[in-house]
Amino acid sequence: MVDAPGTPPRTRPGVVSLSSWLLILVAAIQVLNLIVALSVVGKIRDVLTDAYAGTSAEGAADIAYAFSIITAVVSLLIAAGLVVLALLNNRGKNGSRITTWVLGGILFCCTGGGLLTGLTGGMTGGGTTSGDMPSAEEIQRRLDDALPSWYTPVNLLLGLVALLALLAALILLALPKANEFFRKPKAGWEPPVPGGAYPAYPSHPGQPGDPAYPSYPPAPGTPPSTPGGQPPSAPGGQPPSAPGGQPGERRDPEPPSGS
Repeated sequence: MVDAPGTPPRTRPGVVSLSSWLLILVAAIQVLNLIVALSVVGKIRDVLTDAYAGTSAEGAADIAYAFSIITAVVSLLIAAGLVVLALLNNRGKNGSRITTWVLGGILFCCTGGGLLTGLTGGMTGGGTTSGDMPSAEEIQRRLDDALPSWYTPVNLLLGLVALLALLAALILLALPKANEFFRKPKAGWEPPVPGGAYPAYPSHPGQPGDPAYPSYPPAPGTPPSTPGGQPPSAPGGQPPSAPGGQPGERRDPEPPSGS
């Protein structure tokens, strides 16, 4: 898996991988249950239509058929959701692990309830019905005669395997190794890269690249300064006259010494 920059790499423990495979197995069983249910839904509809014909619940067969279709669609969505959660769990997403616990707990209760119903009372409840309504035992007897002999054992076996696999997947996600894997990693120290550039420190005033400070105007009578701090030269490149000379005064050159 890929972690955020600056975090140490994480290795997925075996318990998380096994949990994800179990979730995928549960999803596959959901699809198999869907195929099995759709293969006999027509026969169940015919049995209920004949059983409730001429009674006040004559439309119960259509209601049961619509309920079967809705259940099949929900089962398919749950199977797809389990596969997505398994993939996200492998990447260390803690939110997907929490969602797996919530969805898996609901699915565990539903699967366990359906398995218990199949082991005890079949598709219908016990008891008798007065009036023109057929009894639950009569409807169950008709269903047992119409459905294939393999339907009930296969349905119970798939439900039991799915229940145990789902329970194991939820427990594996709660083990200490899984907790460490899903914990948010802390950013680690990165050594400097050879040849990498380091950030420059701010320069002191007066160094190249600093903005020039504003200058104050010179005092009255002060000659203007030149770059480099040198006094201004006289016109024609001659140095300025010595102190004591009058402006515009011509001085004769002195004779050489020894003459």
